[in-house]
Amino acid sequence: MKLAVVGAAVLWGTAGTAGLLVAGVDPVSLAAARLVIGGLVLAIAAGPAMRSAASRRIGAPPQVSLRIGTPPAWLRTGFPAAASLRLGTLLPAAVAVAAYQLCYFAAVSRTGVAIGTVVAIGSGPVFTGLLSWMLDRVPPTRRWAGATAVAITGCAVLTGGGGEARADGILLALLGGLLYAFYAVTAARVISGGASSDAVMGVMFGGAAVVMVPVLLWTGTGWLAEPRGLLTALYLGCATTALAYFLYGRGLRTTPVATAATLALAEPAVAALLGVAVLGERLTLVSAAGLFLLGASLVAVALPERAGRTAGDAVPVAQ
Repeated sequence: MKLAVVGAAVLWGTAGTAGLLVAGVDPVSLAAARLVIGGLVLAIAAGPAMRSAASRRIGAPPQVSLRIGTPPAWLRTGFPAAASLRLGTLLPAAVAVAAYQLCYFAAVSRTGVAIGTVVAIGSGPVFTGLLSWMLDRVPPTRRWAGATAVAITGCAVLTGGGGEARADGILLALLGGLLYAFYAVTAARVISGGASSDAVMGVMFGGAAVVMVPVLLWTGTGWLAEPRGLLTALYLGCATTALAYFLYGRGLRTTPVATAATLALAEPAVAALLGVAVLGERLTLVSAAGLFLLGASLVAVALPERAGRTAGDAVPVAQ
């Protein structure tokens, strides 16, 4: 299911180009609209899966055996909880989804798009691998560590070095990377515990949508009244958020979350290629070298690992 993760990254990579279709809109407002629309679509689409998980958790227990002696299995093991959504775990992750957006744009406003993007997106896989190691006691493989380092280098070279390296902006970008790692690892752990990936994403992004509604109202919604603005918001919400995270969740069923986070670094590569193909931008020799490094590292991560577990391994789930 690594292909599903790459598909999600491709969709994320189109967001920047799509966002350019509306001029003069506050980027925070654009991001808020994207998350509100995408979160609501995910929550609605995942409704049946969430209701199924809830009914399995609170439904009646299996019939009790009247034989005296060994207690029935449901008394020994408790009610089925493997497929529960673990709302107490997912709701903080939903807040993290919304907070990531705010941290990212705050970082970009302070230290520039290039540095803010490299630090936020590049630190995500590192934090994801570390969190997986801490929580699951599974160290990352050498291949993953090496490929991730090369991928981050490729991102840095690809996006260039523009911007002022302000400490507060870098710290906000690092916080964004940590928040991304937190909600990605949380989702992976709940999915590997038996919950439906669709339901997990529906709860997380539906919750994030609720959090971002006040932000959208505060930044202004007048641009949504224009056809181009509305169509752009719908594409960003439905394609680059709802569909992308639907695919990402499916990928987390069988792909280690640390590996998924590294594969997601395909996003800036797609954005760069779209800039050349659609916007007429020129790819310098240095940027081309960064694109090559990034592509080579993603291929290395996508290749099957040898037998044995890796950091953040997900348990295959029959859905």
